[in-house]
Amino acid sequence: MEGYKLFLAFLASALLLGFLSVVFALVWVLHYRGGLGWNGDSAEFNWHPLLIIAGFVFIQGIAIIVYRLPWTWKCSKFFMKLIHAGLHTIALILAIISLVAVFDFHNGQKIPNMYSLHSWIGLTAVILYALQLVLGFVVFLLPFAPPSLRTAVMSIHIYSGLLIFGTVIATALMGITEKLFFSLKKPPYSSFPEEGIFVNALGVLIVAYGAVILWIATRPQWKRPLEHIFLAHQRIGEGLSDDDSHNPDLEFNGDGAARKRNPKSDEVGQRSTT
Repeated sequence: MEGYKLFLAFLASALLLGFLSVVFALVWVLHYRGGLGWNGDSAEFNWHPLLIIAGFVFIQGIAIIVYRLPWTWKCSKFFMKLIHAGLHTIALILAIISLVAVFDFHNGQKIPNMYSLHSWIGLTAVILYALQLVLGFVVFLLPFAPPSLRTAVMSIHIYSGLLIFGTVIATALMGITEKLFFSLKKPPYSSFPEEGIFVNALGVLIVAYGAVILWIATRPQWKRPLEHIFLAHQRIGEGLSDDDSHNPDLEFNGDGAARKRNPKSDEVGQRSTT
């Protein structure tokens, strides 16, 4: 991998920023907002920001860059697809639970639902995320989709995934700001109370995490290489000549047959994937 040490620095930064974001969210709801519960009061609402940040922000970000981890390149592409889809599924489940919590809280407190821009964009992001996950499962995991369809859908899949991730971060920022405006009355948010400053720092962490994830996901030199090239490099290290590195038959996973039928399709797909 080109720039391996730099990649490790960005990866470590992403993990640290993501972990701190979850810790800050946990401290916020436990220390400032009265803890967690499931009885229709504000403690139930607190699951909403915590699960969104832990699942829809942190875990989704890791799912986006999982293909970029060079120590996973020895694993089959299909196995990495399962991990990618599994992480996204966990993120979606946590997001759905967070929505149940906030709707249950609103209904219990006689608060109207879906009136704010935060709620409009947030629910749209969850729906699009679910559709993205289903589409990815049908096209890229099930063996029925032809390589030409995978090639056609791949660029859309990647673009929409990054767009949804960015939208989720923007929606999270709107949500925590909205919560501060509603909750901080004495002293008001405008007077720089301790909770306001702490949650502003949480927002900065979320933005920084998203920026690092998007940087890792869009660097072409950090993409997972074509698998026959990766295997060829391994075999060159065992004494094979450079000519062998151009052999398209050097493959080591279950997607090999599809690549032989349509190698151009696979090259477009694999070099585009995050």
